[in-house]
Amino acid sequence: MMNKDLDLSIFNRFEFEYQPVGVKFLLTKPEGLKQLDKHVAFCEMLTVAQTAEPFYTTKENHECKAGPILTGMVEPDPVFESGQVGPKLGVYEDPRANRQIYQSMSRLERNTVNYIAYASLDKLTFDPDLLIITAKPSQAEILLRAASYRTGKGWNAKGTSVLGCAWLYMYPYVQGEINLMVTGLHHGMKARKLLPEGLLLITLPYQLLPEIAANLEKIEWDLPQYSWGKEAHRQRMQEIAEEIRNEMEK
Repeated sequence: MMNKDLDLSIFNRFEFEYQPVGVKFLLTKPEGLKQLDKHVAFCEMLTVAQTAEPFYTTKENHECKAGPILTGMVEPDPVFESGQVGPKLGVYEDPRANRQIYQSMSRLERNTVNYIAYASLDKLTFDPDLLIITAKPSQAEILLRAASYRTGKGWNAKGTSVLGCAWLYMYPYVQGEINLMVTGLHHGMKARKLLPEGLLLITLPYQLLPEIAANLEKIEWDLPQYSWGKEAHRQRMQEIAEEIRNEMEK
């Protein structure tokens, strides 16, 4: 069920080329959704959801073991977690380098998730744990400015060359932090050619969604100084500084 107090309609104002996607981790089967009828990787489920009808997945839908391992649907696999795969792909020098990524990444407790629900924003009927946005830099600037508008808190851009799904889904959900990724930097997504390079993937966790949505209603989206030019911007900054100094001397 969608939280009646959570209004995400402001995100439609961006007119994103790729629909934002809501994601929810569930122990029990979601009502009103059909199971995805194919096998894809955890990272690819995002791009499927951008154009498909809302759906849910189980461990059987994952073609890559990363998703079920990260969400606790299956036992860890020593073939991967020992770091043996990365060197064979040319991503890491040796297994010990590859193994490091598994030591600190966020993941869910075993057997606490059996289903994952997905829906694009225009078809969202449930209260999402995550809202994942695919944005151009100009759109991301507005969104990230709204995220820190009241608190001043920064956002993160964390990731590793492989297992991009850990940073797309798990880190924001477990840590309650915004994470920013750039398409083209993560091995599996790049190999699968899921999205054009240079777009920003921004994951908003449920803890921050209400305030970000509210701040998007408050802020000025198109700041005038972005079109003034360098000299006019420099002059205005000097004027503001002088105004503040005058106030201090009163």
